[in-house]
Amino acid sequence: MNKPQLQRNWLKDIRSAYDTVVIGSGLAGMTSANVLAKLGHRVLLAEHHYNLGGMATWFKRKGGHIMDISLHGFPCGMIKTLRKYWSQDISNRVVQLKNVRFDNPQFSVNTSFDKLDFTHILKERFGILKEVVDEFFQTARGMNFYDDMVMTTRELFEKYFPGRTDVWRFLMEPITYANGSTLDDPAITYGIVFSNFMDKGVFTYQGGTDHLIKEMKKELLKNGVDIRTHCMVEKIYVEDKAVQGVRINGQDIACKSVLSNSNIMTTIEQLVGEEKFGPEYIKDVKNVRLNNSSCQVYMGVKKGEKIPHVGDLLFSSEAEEYCTEKILSKDITSRTFSFYYPEIRPGTDRYSIVSSTNARYKDWANLSEKEYLHDKNDLEQTTLNALEKYVPDIRKKLDHIEASTPKTFKRYTLHPSGTSFGTKFEGLKVSRDLPKQINGLFHAGSVGIIMSGWLGAANYGVIVANETDKFLRQRSPSLVTA
Repeated sequence: MNKPQLQRNWLKDIRSAYDTVVIGSGLAGMTSANVLAKLGHRVLLAEHHYNLGGMATWFKRKGGHIMDISLHGFPCGMIKTLRKYWSQDISNRVVQLKNVRFDNPQFSVNTSFDKLDFTHILKERFGILKEVVDEFFQTARGMNFYDDMVMTTRELFEKYFPGRTDVWRFLMEPITYANGSTLDDPAITYGIVFSNFMDKGVFTYQGGTDHLIKEMKKELLKNGVDIRTHCMVEKIYVEDKAVQGVRINGQDIACKSVLSNSNIMTTIEQLVGEEKFGPEYIKDVKNVRLNNSSCQVYMGVKKGEKIPHVGDLLFSSEAEEYCTEKILSKDITSRTFSFYYPEIRPGTDRYSIVSSTNARYKDWANLSEKEYLHDKNDLEQTTLNALEKYVPDIRKKLDHIEASTPKTFKRYTLHPSGTSFGTKFEGLKVSRDLPKQINGLFHAGSVGIIMSGWLGAANYGVIVANETDKFLRQRSPSLVTA
């Protein structure tokens, strides 16, 4: 007779109290935990999943496949952020992607995706005057998240490129995949992301997400962060408008502050409770819109097989023009392919491909199990159909394929509606005002701030970690920086 397995105690030897509990290990949570620990604070990083990283994570499959969750592209600014708030060794791994490709009915273009090349293409391929391009870039670069801008991205494009839907597509499509922006969102949510990428191009982490997160984990442990996976934060205790502690896996732990990397809506409505906040603040909360989710298809190439270099990132579409509804539609016409060549993972000769499409949770949420499995299989097959245009014998070269949907992302990240990009821009004010409502309660995550994605998450983590540090020092003036 088999003996019953004892359930592991993931909270074994945990402290009874911490200076800060960080909820969630997305890049904002991990970066804030690292900054706070280096400033001398006792930090607990609680993650409900078995892997760190949030949306910046990976999974393994039989056959030696390592699949990155998300497309591998971020701005040059990530180098500085990693060097300053993590380590020089980690930042040294960042390399530029030289071939970003667009292929759609309106144009087919290869670009290094930096300002010089973009300017050249807009001038020579699209016939836009250099003076107009320069003014557009200057306007985008001048945007920041403190601006009270009412102009939409559509209005911004109409101003500089009236009626040129081909130019709009060239400028907009990559940003849609970077933060879920639409033409009708505030121009600031576009401009900040665009100008960051346009500085010097698109970069990636050489070694893959698994190597990045493992190196970050080493750094966190070195700096004294208490990392706990399989640990669900169930409640944030608040008394007299101040944080008192948290409940994790049924156990109460005291703390002076909480920095939540959970979704801002989840933090307020589920972890704290609306009754702890002022009525006007809750009105603002109710007006926050969740951003969209995504579908991804992960394809592993057989050992010994190769695929041609068709681009690092490929924005492919069959749609006649850029259209938000078509990009979000379950009837997919636009896909972004992220190609992982051996040079992205030094020491291996393996290839893998990730296809990503923006998606709506509601299109997948209420399917029967049979319908859901059928539609996931259809997603895989239509993705292969689209990929065959660029790698004609791709089906013969694969030995693994699987798909994720908004339901998958909700299950593994606990993000409401499986959102890939947190909230729309109005979530920023709610996030920033959180400590004004409750002393010691902070939030860092994707709320349309700075830019979504890895760089935006990490930088927001730094901003909020410094604010948490200031709060803690006001409570304990004798605290000396380690």
